Amino acid sequence: MLSHLERFLSTVPLSAQPPGFTEFVIRAVEPAEAPLAEFDLRGLNFAPPDIVELAREHHSADVSYEISVRWDLWVSDMETAKWAKKPERLTLFCFGPEYDQGTYAESGHFLADVGFEHLFTGHAGLLPGRNAHPSRPEAQAEARFLLWMSQPENAREYHDKTRENIRKLMDWVREAEQALPIERTRLWSEGEENFEARLDEILAVR
Repeated sequence: MLSHLERFLSTVPLSAQPPGFTEFVIRAVEPAEAPLAEFDLRGLNFAPPDIVELAREHHSADVSYEISVRWDLWVSDMETAKWAKKPERLTLFCFGPEYDQGTYAESGHFLADVGFEHLFTGHAGLLPGRNAHPSRPEAQAEARFLLWMSQPENAREYHDKTRENIRKLMDWVREAEQALPIERTRLWSEGEENFEARLDEILAVR
């Protein structure tokens, strides 16, 4: 488990702005239990082997490891419609076989929360694809954003930046598949019926 954790962490595309790893939490039995240990990694410049050494102190079949990191994604400000590549939060989980009554059987031994889905699918159904249908704005900031996006050059840039985010995610998935004996991977979100198909759809449109 620990050797696989180290290899998994080694595949993460860390932010160019240190630190990459920011927090490490070890839990036992189930999520409702208080953490066994918490480590603030900011400013420590930890690498995967360093995190595994911390994990080794509390290693057992009924623990989970939660690692917070930063990775760089393109983000658009809805107020100004300006783009910037920013270090966004990425939360990684590693579940022991007995943790939370064997939750790994459903979620897998490794789980990654990659952040807000709009970083990969776009806001308000704007991005092209057969299932994309622009929605009505629900706030003034969103209305301004949709007006700005009505300009073809702005819509093109929005599509291009989001595609870069998708490619970064997909490249990471492929690297993890090559580094570990992964049986299967699954991409999903709460807002998309088929998240992976939606990403493929956005990538396919030129």
